[in-house]
Amino acid sequence: MRLAINVFSLFVVEYLVPGFHLANLWTAIVTAIVIGVVNTLIKPILQLVALPISMLTFGVTAFLINVFLLWVVSKVVPGFQIATFGAAIVASIVLSLVSWFLHKLAKE
Repeated sequence: MRLAINVFSLFVVEYLVPGFHLANLWTAIVTAIVIGVVNTLIKPILQLVALPISMLTFGVTAFLINVFLLWVVSKVVPGFQIATFGAAIVASIVLSLVSWFLHKLAKE
């Protein structure tokens, strides 16, 4: 269920954010899996390393880590493209909001 929500969220972001492109359903599934793995394994390490800076910037650094990791995933997964870093910023915000909302709906 979680994977399906994440794939759907990616398609919503593709619809809403110019410069965010998924080639097909298979690409969306692979992208959702890779984002999940990156968020589970790499993100905590980066946030721990950047914790002092994140405290000084009131969490802006943590947000930028999310954006950077999404952008890196777009460079690793074939068929998933983010045109600019600005598009990655908007996509990160929209993806977080849509994913959070759909996961809340799924719990009810």
